[in-house]
Amino acid sequence: EPPQTGRLALYLLGLGATCPPPAAQRSLVTWLKYYLEEDWTGSRRHGRPLTSYYQYGLGVLALCAHRKRLREELIRRLLTAQHHGKLGHGGNAVDTEAVVALAFTCLERGRLVETGLAAELRAAAHGASRSMAEAQGPDGIIGNIYSTPWALQVFLATGTCQTEPAFGQAMAALLENLDAFGTAATMAQVLPVLHGRSYLDIASMHCREEPDTLTPLDVEPPTEVPGNKTVQLVVECPLPWCYELRLYHRPVAVPAAASLLDVLWAAAALEPHDFKFHTQDTPQGPFLTQVLGLEARQEKRNYWQLLTAPNTPLQMGVAEYKPQDGETLILRLSEW
Repeated sequence: EPPQTGRLALYLLGLGATCPPPAAQRSLVTWLKYYLEEDWTGSRRHGRPLTSYYQYGLGVLALCAHRKRLREELIRRLLTAQHHGKLGHGGNAVDTEAVVALAFTCLERGRLVETGLAAELRAAAHGASRSMAEAQGPDGIIGNIYSTPWALQVFLATGTCQTEPAFGQAMAALLENLDAFGTAATMAQVLPVLHGRSYLDIASMHCREEPDTLTPLDVEPPTEVPGNKTVQLVVECPLPWCYELRLYHRPVAVPAAASLLDVLWAAAALEPHDFKFHTQDTPQGPFLTQVLGLEARQEKRNYWQLLTAPNTPLQMGVAEYKPQDGETLILRLSEW
């Protein structure tokens, strides 16, 4: 199995924010340093991490937040990837570039690298901030709604939030779409931003005894939406992967409250031999990896893009997006 770099990094960032005793983190930090070395070995063999640049960047950020030094070679690997545009596609590119920029800013601000490298990291982080501002859509969203909090964290960490117009526009878009953040992982990305903070602030927290102010909430179960809806499901595979563009086009009847993932399960139940798909669990929810036997692979630089007809990319994942009655949803194998 590939190293669990990203998962352990997120856990260590969360652990650091709760001010635990130092002994509680020591062995986990050692494991994360080991995972980063394993990831770097994968890059030497294949030209990329065994996990992903997103997970690798999270690992560097988490170790920096715990005041741990890294070999310069491991840091320069991220610089090289950023310079050569290897950090992903669409919202994933914003996520990855933001995590890397936060890691660079943390290393430079914490004086954990020598002066020359610190200047390079500072320039790279500010370059990432500018590219995120340029990637902002007319609705204020940067990449997609889930990548927008990452971009806002970069604006906050680099201090460009006070001078960059994109910051206010992105924050307004975020406030309008807070209902999209329904998982623990997505809430963890958006909550610091709503308080004017970034993950870098974990490194400078002053832990002290505080009274326990957490109280349980009485959460009412969501009310069921009565009735059904019909969604047109389309699967497209353009050249060079397929000779025929449209591989699947069927109406699928589902309950009125069904998500896109529910639509896929309903299509698979209707035609178990013709319609098959696979997802991969991630901290942000299930990620579509295979449809009709066609697998999206990082080494092929392709992915399954989710769109609503005629050509509007979805801002949510398969488990969060709830289509309207009569809507046409497109799964398109796309290149990044």
